[in-house]
Amino acid sequence: MLHSRLTRAQFLHLILGGVVTAALPRQARAQSGNYDFRFTRLKYDSGDWDVDARMPSNLITSLIDYTSLRVDPKEHVLALSDPRMLAAPFCYLAGHKLVDFNPAEKRNFERYVRNGGFVFVDDCNHDIDGLFAKSFEAQMAAIFGSKAMKKLPNTHAIYSSFFKFDGPPATSFELNGWGDDLVHEYLQGIEINGRLGVLYSNKDYGCEWDYDWRNKRFLAEDNTKFGVNLVIYALTT
Repeated sequence: MLHSRLTRAQFLHLILGGVVTAALPRQARAQSGNYDFRFTRLKYDSGDWDVDARMPSNLITSLIDYTSLRVDPKEHVLALSDPRMLAAPFCYLAGHKLVDFNPAEKRNFERYVRNGGFVFVDDCNHDIDGLFAKSFEAQMAAIFGSKAMKKLPNTHAIYSSFFKFDGPPATSFELNGWGDDLVHEYLQGIEINGRLGVLYSNKDYGCEWDYDWRNKRFLAEDNTKFGVNLVIYALTT
């Protein structure tokens, strides 16, 4: 078990120096140290993981615009069952349908989170009673315990890690009455040793940030700023 005061960046450094790196191709090992951040999407055998195709590029652009991080310009897609995902500083998992992890997926998810990783999980249905929500929450209860998932207070550090928010920003989808017709006033998460390892949203941020980058100039407020907070929290806590 890693010391609780290690940042995720330090965790990543340790992991990249161990067995995961040994399994990577030589070229991948050489390139792994060139960036402070890379966007990793997790694919899983059940459900539909390949959603919100333009979201990663918009978030990556905002990280380049607002921060001094060295950001990999490409989205990386890795199977949750692939041990290489254990070296990612930030992972994204989303979908609309059933989430039913196979043994390898369940093992990697637990190992990653318990050892300092960060997974942002977004329910594309933005529906607390939908198939994705019910099945994903059941998976988390099976792995971490029935009481592990908790509501995040609006004072949580994730709301002030870079930009200042009073709580989770609303999305146009929930405001327009799609999904369960609720405006979700909180996010949920699983903390390990006082550090958020799983951030879980029923607000459909992925779809909110999934637009042609040329349309960003029409936004009254850049809605990907909250995504910047997620990444900065993931890298610095």
